[in-house]
Amino acid sequence: MASPTKSPSSDLERHLSGSAIVVQPTSPRFPPSSAQRRIGIAVDLSDESAFAVQWAVQNYLRPGDAVVLLHVRPTSVLYGADWGGATAAVSVPDDEASQQKLESDFDNFTVTKANDLAKPLEEAKIPYKIRIVKDHDLKERLCLEVERLGLIAVIIGSRGFGATRRSSSARLGSVSDYCVHHCVCPVIVVRFSDDDAAKPRTSGVRS
Repeated sequence: MASPTKSPSSDLERHLSGSAIVVQPTSPRFPPSSAQRRIGIAVDLSDESAFAVQWAVQNYLRPGDAVVLLHVRPTSVLYGADWGGATAAVSVPDDEASQQKLESDFDNFTVTKANDLAKPLEEAKIPYKIRIVKDHDLKERLCLEVERLGLIAVIIGSRGFGATRRSSSARLGSVSDYCVHHCVCPVIVVRFSDDDAAKPRTSGVRS
């Protein structure tokens, strides 16, 4: 007696009707969905950074998220920063004591500005940490810190000039462009314009 013809879709139907098997990756870059999301916001103490933090609070962050405000400053303030920060010219002190005082003052300035940037997170009751590190290669160190901290996404503000403006007097956008191509996690670039600076800012978390 011939065997009955089996429907080609019967195996698939039985498979779909069974219990699903969830496979969780073991890489720290992709934490389980039940874990707390760790979101990084790269800040350089500029208006672009302030706007990115506010944008994240209003449009991206959700209850249960934890935020790391990540700032990379140059190893020596005398060499200046590649992005954001103080724009005024810095005169080079002659003696070592004056140089150390200048570095200390700039460290205090950096901490104060970072705390100011974190105010929207504090007002929205979003847990956060501020991490400030020093390196001569700011862009590469930023990407390394993002990977080391196990962040699932990083948000960065930019005026959107990207790779089209790379002269020594206009590096805006070069960091966001580098991060998009080298960070191990998704990078959200928040476009900032002069019109955004005039807009009122309100706090709130997207649920």
